[in-house]
Amino acid sequence: MKTSPDLHLSRWSLAGQTAVVTGASKGIGAAVAAELLALGATVVAVARTAATLEQQVAEWQQQGLPAHALPADVSTPAGRTTLLAEIAERWPQVHILVNNVGTNIRKPTLDYTDDEYRQLLATNLDSAWELSRGLHPRLVAAGGGSIVNISSVAGLVHVRTGAIYGMTKAALVQLTRNLAVEWAGHNIRVNCVAPWYIRTPLAETVLKNDDFRASVLARTPMGRVGEPEEVAAAVAFLCLPAAAYITGQTLAVDGGFTVNGFS
Repeated sequence: MKTSPDLHLSRWSLAGQTAVVTGASKGIGAAVAAELLALGATVVAVARTAATLEQQVAEWQQQGLPAHALPADVSTPAGRTTLLAEIAERWPQVHILVNNVGTNIRKPTLDYTDDEYRQLLATNLDSAWELSRGLHPRLVAAGGGSIVNISSVAGLVHVRTGAIYGMTKAALVQLTRNLAVEWAGHNIRVNCVAPWYIRTPLAETVLKNDDFRASVLARTPMGRVGEPEEVAAAVAFLCLPAAAYITGQTLAVDGGFTVNGFS
């Protein structure tokens, strides 16, 4: 099969596309936004803390990159409603949605309060559910696009992160499968990335414990924690035209953790 250099390069470019990334002020979300910007996309960066988000977006803008800050708490109905209205007004077409925002409260199952249960579901699952549905018209208007949900290996196996966190991340995997089938006719691909321990502010709270860190590394064949940019690269690939026949899949970015048996 012959192909021109321009056609080949276009398969690995996001030029002309608009991406919405939640939790984009730091960690994996910021790395994803930076990767999409580097591939030519316009990025609408969303996060709850306006000052942190605007500082990060200002850095991208100083580099001449088309990044835009939309502060919003997507764990709340009010935050999502405001966000979706502003996106519809400013960007009638959206090509990419990355549902990255998430949090955790690490406790034994019997110790959680009702408020903590609701907080984790609202942040990790409700946000992805509602934003996927809310941005569906914008994706359709663009002629189709890509949704990537950021799950976790905690949604695939038990990793001592807490039952509620694992439940929400497993639900994202199944949501990915369902939407991939249901929305394929709309030319919308839906995939999932499931990281293991990545060097982020959320993970560092537990990785600073030397014994726990040693336990994590002992179970990771590559012998290290991951970097946010390594997750971002996987997300970006799933958004590219080069991945046009991939949908409904969950890609573990885990240094081999989930395939490591008795060793």
